[in-house]
Amino acid sequence: MSDALINGLAGAGGGIIAQLITYPLQTVNTRQQTERGVKKEKRKPGTFQQMCQVVKHEGWDRLYGGLGPSLVGTAASQGVYYYFYQIFRSKAEAAALEQMKAGIGDGSVGMLSSLLVAAISGCVNVLLTNPIWVVVTRMQTHRKVSKPSLPGGAPLTPIDETIPTAVGPPSYGTTHAIQELYEEAGIRGFWKGVIPTMIMVSNPSIQYMLYETMLNKLKKRRALRKNGNAVTALEIFFLGALAKLGATVVTYPLLVVKSRLQAKQVVAGDKRHQYKGTFDAIIKMIRYEGVYGFYKGMGTKIVQSVLAAAVLFMVKEELVRSARFLLTKSAVGRVKPKPQ
Repeated sequence: MSDALINGLAGAGGGIIAQLITYPLQTVNTRQQTERGVKKEKRKPGTFQQMCQVVKHEGWDRLYGGLGPSLVGTAASQGVYYYFYQIFRSKAEAAALEQMKAGIGDGSVGMLSSLLVAAISGCVNVLLTNPIWVVVTRMQTHRKVSKPSLPGGAPLTPIDETIPTAVGPPSYGTTHAIQELYEEAGIRGFWKGVIPTMIMVSNPSIQYMLYETMLNKLKKRRALRKNGNAVTALEIFFLGALAKLGATVVTYPLLVVKSRLQAKQVVAGDKRHQYKGTFDAIIKMIRYEGVYGFYKGMGTKIVQSVLAAAVLFMVKEELVRSARFLLTKSAVGRVKPKPQ
């Protein structure tokens, strides 16, 4: 089994586990990003309070709306990204060694090369998996039909009004979301938000560049010690968290624009909240919502992204390590001892 395939499968496995753990946070965050309220409101319920409101008024299942296609998308995204990343990384390492033989460099892949490798891998991933994420966004932002009051006739409080009360169990599955999207925008609709998503390739590029830089420094520091221990899973957890935190803060506004474009557009609604494209969305958000609009739900996203990335890196490294150990053990077992 090739090293690229091992990393691809391990990345897919780690991504699925991280997604299962953090999905409710992701659902609430997507709803926060697509709220069309103008200007900053004085009082907004927190993330945990919003999760409770979704459960109370729409049911537990709405916190996991779109989980099926999201798991498929996560596995596909992580698998595709890590597979191509390993391929391009191997080519970059080979090129660095050739340069060292020619008297250029020290044989290691530089920061710029690492950034380029991550960017190319991210572009391939975006082009192949964007349709899945458009469907997931639609399902996460779908709300059940609501009544104007709580059960028993009690009036809604300002906080309760944030999440409507469900009156029925209308089915809104993957097939429904795909059909609705196709009727609204045709085949092109499945690549909505692809421009900001392509620009957001800088997020994993920054993330993996920071991660590998910190990991290499830690390994070198351990190597200088006489009895230096290997990097532990917990240390990898924290390195992944720090790397994702830095990348998320930089690229979050693009993520909000992407979510706005991919969410359902209400044709008969307020023209201020109807977006013809990426540039139109940015202009209208600046005009009607101000800079605050680009950072809606950022706190939730930081918690979700950092936790998911930390789990992903930890699980991936453990899976890769286990796979290599099993393959080595299997290869040793096949070697027969020579007869005396």
